[in-house]
Amino acid sequence: MTYKDYYQVLGVGRDASAEELQKAYRRLAKKYHPDVSKEPDAEDRFKELGEAWEVLKDPEKRRLYDKWGPHWKAISEGRQPPPGGPGSSEFRFDFGDLGFGGSEGGDFRSIFEQVFGGRGPGGPGGRRRRPGRARPKDHETTLALSVQAAYEGGPRDIQFVDSITGEPKRLTVNVPAGVRAGQRIRLSGQAGGGADLYLVVEVKSGEPFRIEGDDVTTPLRISPSEAVLGGTAPLTTLDGNVRVKIPPGSSSGRRIRLRGRGYPGKGGRRGDLYAEIQVMVPSEPTEEEKSLYARLAEVTRFDPRE
Repeated sequence: MTYKDYYQVLGVGRDASAEELQKAYRRLAKKYHPDVSKEPDAEDRFKELGEAWEVLKDPEKRRLYDKWGPHWKAISEGRQPPPGGPGSSEFRFDFGDLGFGGSEGGDFRSIFEQVFGGRGPGGPGGRRRRPGRARPKDHETTLALSVQAAYEGGPRDIQFVDSITGEPKRLTVNVPAGVRAGQRIRLSGQAGGGADLYLVVEVKSGEPFRIEGDDVTTPLRISPSEAVLGGTAPLTTLDGNVRVKIPPGSSSGRRIRLRGRGYPGKGGRRGDLYAEIQVMVPSEPTEEEKSLYARLAEVTRFDPRE
């Protein structure tokens, strides 16, 4: 097997910073991604880039690679590297700094005891670890939903950045009805490199609904005459429009309770919906309205400050 210099694969120097490595990898991964590249060797180059990035992005793997070259993996797995193996012309084992006077002297197990703190080849007791392919890291992103959208559930289009290619990716996910803030929705194998994508639900309170536990509050805007005289007014709920009765003498901030029309809780029981009254006045009253309000001001005995 031909030795590959991972630094050359990424086109960077051996002293490249973590940021420089990441920029080089993302740039080349976009260029050689098999789904977009027309290069004949795109798939092979993409695999090489992934292999190089997997090693050099990890500080410990990079340290071993810089010291042991093509034999870094054997060292990390507790195996003795093969003599004269791939890349031996580019890298040699220098044990001088460990006090063994060169690669040809000393006990290999003792070397591991110094390098890995008492562990022999293969881990504690000298047992070999089974080499395995590292599982790609799962990706996590936020799924922001309004109270209404979280209550209804259903298909939602999401967009996120692929952690391997750095490219934007779009998916349609089926959101469970009544999903709660903080819940995680798992999309198996949808992140870069076959990792899982987790959607962390964020339920955004605001117009027209504000959620507090299982209860929901929504504004009920009424006119001054409705506030004084009472009546009925339309109200938007999670289940559609209804009409609610306004008690006479209702001021802003008064709440009208609608039982069982809030958000679903544990066991399927729903909280309550509160219609919070907001008394609205005309911003541009007509001359007749001004006259009537002036007359009302003359005859009323009501003082809101008492």
